Amino acid sequence: MITLLGKVVLITGGSRGIGAAVATMMAEAGATVAFTYNADKAGAQRTAHRVARCGSECLIIQADVSKSDDVRRTVKTVLGHFGRIDILINNAGVWKRGRMGKMTEAQWDETLDINLKGTFLFCNEVVPVMRKQKGGKIVNIASTAGQRGEPFYSHYAASKGGAIALTKALGAELAPENIIVNCVSPGWVHTDMTASVLRDRKQLRDIKKVIPRGRVGTPEEIAGPVLFLASDLSNYIVGAVLNVNGGSVLFG
Repeated sequence: MITLLGKVVLITGGSRGIGAAVATMMAEAGATVAFTYNADKAGAQRTAHRVARCGSECLIIQADVSKSDDVRRTVKTVLGHFGRIDILINNAGVWKRGRMGKMTEAQWDETLDINLKGTFLFCNEVVPVMRKQKGGKIVNIASTAGQRGEPFYSHYAASKGGAIALTKALGAELAPENIIVNCVSPGWVHTDMTASVLRDRKQLRDIKKVIPRGRVGTPEEIAGPVLFLASDLSNYIVGAVLNVNGGSVLFG
């Protein structure tokens, strides 16, 4: 029922985890896929091969999402190759422990620059493109941390809380122009980013106890809701935060 045939999707951070799952699912739905990666070229190539097996053309671009020059180059490259951008998925992010009182300014800046500034930079660059095309979809990847906070990850929580506020503001601002902005807010997900915590049996057991579904999610279980918000089935949903966390955090 969901089809993205004829659509071009740009995903930030597509080399692994949620981004890779989103790229593959978008391709399965018929989209043409472009995605960025920062350092993991081998991972990016693996994702590209998965996309190609779905019969979709794929473009991979090395970029630091926190650098405006890289963002402009990325958008220009995608437009030069495919001629349009119909869907933007702001997924690239970092999650690093930082204790208040010990956290450095550099640690704070890195997380905010990648997770929040990067989302702004791509929106700021792609929205004019979507305006010319008379519409588009933007899906930002947030986090439960941005809704309830997260001890020892205050910089991450602040960045994702900012992404949620940005989503709501842009949703209201851009909907009259047929540019629809929403976000997906995952809880715990099995990815490389969370592997160090989830490998610890005690921590994993404690985490599962507060998830009504009784388990940690998969990247594909996040990618499905992203696909929904990128599709025409979500055309009347604006500025929404779609919680995908197994019931661990319930926000209306």
